[in-house]
Amino acid sequence: MRQVVDVGLPSLDQPFSWATKASGNMLFTVHGPVRPDGSIDTGPVEQQARQTFGNLQRAVQAAGGTLDDVTQVLIYMTDVADMPVIDAVYREFFCAPYPNRASVGVAALVVPGMKLEVVAYAMVP
Repeated sequence: MRQVVDVGLPSLDQPFSWATKASGNMLFTVHGPVRPDGSIDTGPVEQQARQTFGNLQRAVQAAGGTLDDVTQVLIYMTDVADMPVIDAVYREFFCAPYPNRASVGVAALVVPGMKLEVVAYAMVP
C-alpha cells in the first residue's frame, strides 16, 4: 500500500503525487524546477538543476531521510550538452559513493523551457 508524503510543494493540477512511500521505507519521487509557489523555473539549466535537486532533497527529508538514502536517480534532460552543468550541481547535493544513475536526452518535457526532470528512489528509515 502506498502512502503519499507531503513535501510542501503545491499540486500542479495533474494526477500525481510528489512522493510516495511503499513497503514502509521505499520512497519514489520525481521533481523538476518547480518553485514553492508552483511556478516553473525556465531559466538557465544551472538554476533549474539547483531547484530540482533542492526539491528532491526536500522530498527525501519530508519522508524522514537524507540524500544519502537515495539509491537511484534518473535524469531526463532536453539537451545532453547540459550534462556537465547538471553534473556540477549534482555534486553539490550528492557525494561518493553516488547513487546508481541514468541520464537520458529527451525531445521535450511537459512545460516549454523546462530543461530537466529527475526521478529518484530511496530507502528511508
